[in-house]
Amino acid sequence: MSTICGANCEGCQFKNKCRGCEQTCGKPFGGTCVAAEYIKFGGREKYDEFKKILLEEINALLDAIECPSADALYELPGFYVNLAYTLPNGKTVQFLEDNNIYLGAQIELADSDICLGIVADTTFILLCSYGENGSDPELILYKKR
Repeated sequence: MSTICGANCEGCQFKNKCRGCEQTCGKPFGGTCVAAEYIKFGGREKYDEFKKILLEEINALLDAIECPSADALYELPGFYVNLAYTLPNGKTVQFLEDNNIYLGAQIELADSDICLGIVADTTFILLCSYGENGSDPELILYKKR
């Protein structure tokens, strides 16, 4: 399988669900891929620049709430990171599209079973906390860009 962004599909745990980037014009799961869209219209250099700026923006938010910074952002399918958050009224809500590919990272907090999750694209940044395997997710921040 060949990709637009240069990802190594052979090591991907989702390759059995994926229809391939080049074969689907950058929509391997049927939805929008932030990497493919950026690279198709601006080239690899612009995409790398976007990721760098986005990571700096995310780390500034993390620093403001005294959390460790993220080292990098990775392309992640929505169905993997689309957690269901319980609102104060008891309803649950998901903010992402399962078929899209987003940029994200996980930060494991020292001496804790809690992780911070970051998911973003060109329009928003989502920051949450969760336990093992995404259990008990709590929304910390949803910010439009």
